[in-house]
Amino acid sequence: MLALLSMGMLLGMSEWFTASAVAPELQLRWGLDSAQVGWLTAAVQLGFVAGTALAAFLNLADVVSARAYFAGCAAAAALANVSLLWAPSFPAALAARLLTGAFLAGVYPPGMKMIATWFRSARGMAIGTVVGALTVGKATPYLLKAAGGAGVQTVVAGASAAGLTAAALVLLLYRDGPYAFARPPFSWGLVARILRHRPTLLATGGYLGHMWELYAMWTWVPAFLLASAAARGGPGHAVAELAAFGAIAAGGLGCVWGGVAADRLGRHRVVKLAMAASGACSLAVGALFGGPFILVALLTWVWGFFVVADSAQFSALVTEVAPADAVGTALTLQTSMGFLLTMATIQGIPVLVDAFGWPWAFPVLALGPALGIFSIQRLQRLGS
Repeated sequence: MLALLSMGMLLGMSEWFTASAVAPELQLRWGLDSAQVGWLTAAVQLGFVAGTALAAFLNLADVVSARAYFAGCAAAAALANVSLLWAPSFPAALAARLLTGAFLAGVYPPGMKMIATWFRSARGMAIGTVVGALTVGKATPYLLKAAGGAGVQTVVAGASAAGLTAAALVLLLYRDGPYAFARPPFSWGLVARILRHRPTLLATGGYLGHMWELYAMWTWVPAFLLASAAARGGPGHAVAELAAFGAIAAGGLGCVWGGVAADRLGRHRVVKLAMAASGACSLAVGALFGGPFILVALLTWVWGFFVVADSAQFSALVTEVAPADAVGTALTLQTSMGFLLTMATIQGIPVLVDAFGWPWAFPVLALGPALGIFSIQRLQRLGS
C-alpha cells in the first residue's frame, strides 16, 4: 500500500508545475510579464485553497470514501490539466490551472490520511515517503522538459496521462488499513472545533512557517538558476532545467530522511532542524548568484532537500494530536491555510527581483522557518 499510494501521489501530482515548466513558451505565446508567469503557478495554489476549504467545511475527507474521493479527484484534475492545451488566451489558461488545483485538493490530503491507516509506529516514515513521491512528481515536468526538449503538448499531455493512471491505480487496488479512522456523520461545527484545538493550531502554525518558504522556492528556483547561469555565461537552458529538477526532486529524499529521522529522534526535533537548515539556505543562496554554476546548483539541491523534509511531519503531527474523528478535515484545513499563505511569497518574489535583483530576493523566505520553529517549540511545551 505504501508503494501504491506513493506511485499514486507521484503520478497524480505531476500536473502541479506543468504550466510553470513550459512557462517560457506560454510567455511568448501570450506576451506575458513576470507577474503573469507567476500566476500560472499561483492559480493552482488558489484553486487548491478553494478546493481544500470547501472540502474542509463539507467534511469530505472524513465522510466520503477515501478511495473514491482520491480517484475521482485525480481523474478530474487530469482532465482540467489537459484543457490547458486548448486554452485560447491567458485568462482561459488561468481557469484551467484553477480547476486543476481545486481537484488536486482531493488527492493530497486524503492520500496522507489513507497511508496513516496502514502505519502507527512508523507513521512518520510512511507519510514522509508519500510526500517524497509527491515532491518528485511535482518536479517531473522539469525533467521531461530538460531530457527531451519537450514542448507544451508533450509535458501537459504526459502529466495528464499520469494523473489518469494514478486514479485507476487507487480505484482498483487501494483499501483501508487496520488503523482506519472512524467515519463520523457530517457536522457544520467540525471546522470550528478544530480551530479551538490548541495542539492542532500549533502544529498548523509550524506548517504555515514551512509553507511561507516552500512553494516560492519551488516556483522561482528554476528562474533563479537560469538567470544565474546567464549572468555567468555558463550552461544553457537544458542544464539549468536539469538542475531545477534536481533542486525540487531532492526533496523526495529529504522527505524520506525526515520521516525516518522523526520516528527515531522525534518529530519536533526534526522539523526544527529542517526549518533551520532551509532558512539558512534561503539566506545564503543569493550570495552565490552568478557564481560557479555547480556551486549554485548544489546549494539549491541542499535547500530543496531540507525545504520539504519536514512537510510530512506536520501532517503526521496533525494525525496524532487532532481529534480522532476529525483527522481528515484537520489535514484538509491545514493544507488550505498553508497554500493560501503561499500566494504572498509566490507573487512577492518577482516584485523583490524587479526591485533589488536575485541576490536579495530569497532572504525574506527565512521569516517562515523562524516563526515555524517558534510555533513547534510552543507545541512541545504542551507535551504534544
